[in-house]
Amino acid sequence: MVCSLEYALHVEENGQMNLVDQSTPEHPLTFLMGVGQLLPKFEENLMGKIVGDKVSFSINAEDGYGVSNSEDIVAIPKENFNHPDTGQFDADIVKVGEFIPLQDQDGNPFNGKVVSIENEMVTIDFNHPLADKTLNFDVTVLEVREATQEELDHGHAHGLGGHQH
Repeated sequence: MVCSLEYALHVEENGQMNLVDQSTPEHPLTFLMGVGQLLPKFEENLMGKIVGDKVSFSINAEDGYGVSNSEDIVAIPKENFNHPDTGQFDADIVKVGEFIPLQDQDGNPFNGKVVSIENEMVTIDFNHPLADKTLNFDVTVLEVREATQEELDHGHAHGLGGHQH
């Protein structure tokens, strides 16, 4: 099945519920159910829902983006963050509290959060930004339909008019 929905995601921070992500009716979240695109507990909470249904649910950290792992906080030599043109440390990009784009040895992109910059080391947290958080969703189902054979073959939903990639 292909499902389109509007959602709002809130997490608690410092005793307050903060909106961290949302879709709109003009730009809904559209996905192919059951192929692992979304958190399993997210899909589980949508099973059996029909167009127009509104549902609110929470997903604990263990079933969401996991709990923080101290092994995913890594100190990296500061020289690895030198600007390619100047050869100097790139303080315009590498700032405490900011997410920076990185690549693994195979060239795959990912982000890490700068935790500290001390002496000759930059400490980066590679845990998911929503690790340790309970995810609180408010969802409205906009569309539910059978997936096309092309969508099933490709493993994802297509937009209006079919193939979008």
